[in-house]
Amino acid sequence: MKSVVTTVVTSADASGRMPSQSDLESVQGSIQRAQARLEAADKITSGFDAIVREAGDACFSKYPYLRQAGEAGDNQGKVDKCYRDVGHYMRLINYCLVVGGTGPLDEWGIAGAREVYRTLNIPTAPYVAAFAQARDRGCAPRDMSAEALKEYKALLSYVIESLS
Repeated sequence: MKSVVTTVVTSADASGRMPSQSDLESVQGSIQRAQARLEAADKITSGFDAIVREAGDACFSKYPYLRQAGEAGDNQGKVDKCYRDVGHYMRLINYCLVVGGTGPLDEWGIAGAREVYRTLNIPTAPYVAAFAQARDRGCAPRDMSAEALKEYKALLSYVIESLS
């Protein structure tokens, strides 16, 4: 799993060198942000069901046509799969917060996701709307500290960009 630490070590090893000062500063920055990331991970864990429900609801609210016959959410089973997918990405975001890197998202959520959705004729725009709602709804200090919220929103933006 890719994190700042594993990326630095792998890069230095591939180049046959010791980590550079810049590499070490990246690791130090990651360590300094660890408390905020772990706070955000804890808040996602404690509010997981509500976060997923609100994000999924935003998806179907913005794109009501999805519930029409022949569309991606035309029956409850398909709707449930949408919420399941949103939950999957939220878990990956939680994992990224814990490890301090985008590895879980890159490896288990983004690699090939657009192609899979395209092949299955599932639009990505509704997922983007769901994650944008989750990102934009976050509020400091109501939900978490400003530093934790920054880490959380950065990962949601990363997912949004990858699916856009």
